[in-house]
Amino acid sequence: MDVGVYKIAMSGPEDVSGLKKLIENSEIIASEIIAVLGKTEGNGCVNDFTRGYCTASFRSYLAKEMGKTEKEVEEKVAFVMSGGTEGVMTPHATIFTMKEALETEKEEKSLAVSVGFTKNFLPEEMGTIVMVKEVERVTLKLMQDAGIEDEDDVHFVQIKCPLLTSDRILDAKERGKSVVVEDTYKSMGYTRGASALGVAIALKEVEGSKVTEQSILKDWSLYSKVASTSAGVELLNCEIILMGNSKKSISKYRIGHSVMKDSIDLESVIEAMNNSGLKVDKLPTEEDKKRIVNIFAKAEASSDGYVRNRRTTMLTDSDINHTRHARAVVNGVIASIVGDPMIYVSGGAEHQGPDGGGPIAVIVQK
Repeated sequence: MDVGVYKIAMSGPEDVSGLKKLIENSEIIASEIIAVLGKTEGNGCVNDFTRGYCTASFRSYLAKEMGKTEKEVEEKVAFVMSGGTEGVMTPHATIFTMKEALETEKEEKSLAVSVGFTKNFLPEEMGTIVMVKEVERVTLKLMQDAGIEDEDDVHFVQIKCPLLTSDRILDAKERGKSVVVEDTYKSMGYTRGASALGVAIALKEVEGSKVTEQSILKDWSLYSKVASTSAGVELLNCEIILMGNSKKSISKYRIGHSVMKDSIDLESVIEAMNNSGLKVDKLPTEEDKKRIVNIFAKAEASSDGYVRNRRTTMLTDSDINHTRHARAVVNGVIASIVGDPMIYVSGGAEHQGPDGGGPIAVIVQK
């Protein structure tokens, strides 16, 4: 396989002009697109409809370009949109392409990407062990599809998962079923956490027997070092983009990762760069920066409200949700290192890295 990665700026959630230009210039063939991973400028909460608007815009455009129905496109392409571009974060999208290659295997491992979809979840299944097991199943399949044999070669698993709405909660009640939580905002944390634990079990980061209904959003010692999950109202299933390195890929890109211990963990950002194949000492050189295609990170406020023994107001600000604070901080830290604010930072890192921290991955050109 030969995987391509392209990053395009967006003037709004409906802006597909960057992708259109790449296709018109024959840099991308529409039929080879397998995933669109976007950062949109909504609030990232339950009522963030920029995610669905952005998905619809890309889906509609690609359907016309590919001569397919929108349903056919969404069965092939994963559209994962994460809302919230607080601070200096630039709205953008990362486009992943894949084509078959004549050369089947190389000694050096290169970027391999696969995409897949879980079943649609009933409201009563969202944020539960049912979601954990289904994500685990699809993650294992995607490893196989990507030609990745060793779990350590998986460096980032991006998931878009559903959440509970008032209508979905009502539907469950009318059928005599109960949901994991009736607060729609809190449901985002449950589905993010359950999805992340599914990845953790699949990649043998966590023993499956330790994950129960009672441990979801309670036992913070259980987490994945590579899962990045984002919840949205615009879907009922989980859309998954698995990224790693494989000898069966001839891509000119590689991916590496690390785990930020807290929101200002500069050292782990550098570690992720080195894990991707760069050789960074204290800060990347200008040449290093040119090789970085994009950086993907998770962000969250520590549950105790502190960062390195200093009190923060992220959890006590009644005007701005803590996930929005966290995204702005982590984006600012990373942007200051690479000199580019157009990077992907998603808030809400339940079971994704340690409490207050989160996974970070870097894709570089070899």
